[in-house]
Amino acid sequence: MTNTAVEQLFSCFDQSTKILQNALGVSYLEALAETGENMLNDGVPHVQDGLPNAQTVIQLKELYAKHAFNEMPAEEIRKSYQLALLKGAKEDQLQPNHQMTPDAIGFMMGYLTEKMVGVKAEQLRILDPAVGTGNLLSTIYNLFEAKKIQVAGIGVDIDDLLLALAASGTTLQQQNIQLFHQDGLQDLLVDPVDIVVSDLPVGYYPNDDRAKNFEVAATEGHSYAHHLLIEQSLQYLKEGGYGIFLAPSNLFDSVEAPALQKLIVAQSNLQGIFHLPIGLFKNEASRKSIYVLQKKGTEILPVKQVLLAEIPDLKNQQGMLQFMKQVEEWHKENK
Repeated sequence: MTNTAVEQLFSCFDQSTKILQNALGVSYLEALAETGENMLNDGVPHVQDGLPNAQTVIQLKELYAKHAFNEMPAEEIRKSYQLALLKGAKEDQLQPNHQMTPDAIGFMMGYLTEKMVGVKAEQLRILDPAVGTGNLLSTIYNLFEAKKIQVAGIGVDIDDLLLALAASGTTLQQQNIQLFHQDGLQDLLVDPVDIVVSDLPVGYYPNDDRAKNFEVAATEGHSYAHHLLIEQSLQYLKEGGYGIFLAPSNLFDSVEAPALQKLIVAQSNLQGIFHLPIGLFKNEASRKSIYVLQKKGTEILPVKQVLLAEIPDLKNQQGMLQFMKQVEEWHKENK
């Protein structure tokens, strides 16, 4: 991957986004979604009610024409786009649940997904029920595509702007990903998948009537959305399929945790819990971990030992090598 190509395409995203932001009077991320659609439309800007004006259209066309993104590898496009998403999240002051999964975490989730699933499959179906801007799903998608595994991705989100950003990003990368604009906790028109991977939105789910349909629903008041999404994910996994979730490190410490633990034991085999470095978070209370579950099935056996591990600082090369060695040894003994 060439940093120059990534930086140049990011510059195109950024410049055209700022031009549209000023021309249309919209937020950075709204303008980014619009510029992505323009680029997919052969660099022809969308004009509605005279906006953007003719002069701006010419300016945008000239800018788009300088960047042949179609000739770039998908991962380079993803890197460029995620830089624009990061800038937009900062400028628009997105709430935490709407922010993109950082690349450091995305790559670690990708590594663990690959390790658990293996690379012998010829094709995989992957679902993210809270896809957001799509960066995590795109990261996992590209990882398996690089291993010559055919991937079909499915993303679901209730937020129309986040989904529009995901649509632009995944289409620019020519990824085979279907996106659905709906609440990820409603009934999904999705056939069972091999993998569910998700950076779970943390907090309460406001629809108490819908929550009552779940085993992990709170007995009083609102239920935790991240608890409900784990149960929902297990419903859409094939037997032996894997769920890889980014969730609070204190997931099993809440008042509602016993119901979640009961569900996980009944429907899946816990494979591992990987605590991310505290330095990635503001404090211990906001710390997150990666949870790996395998859905039970008639021929699916539980692991001999659940892997509990601390992921070192990602800049600590020696520490990362030791961590990967630990995962490799566990995998040989348990798979």
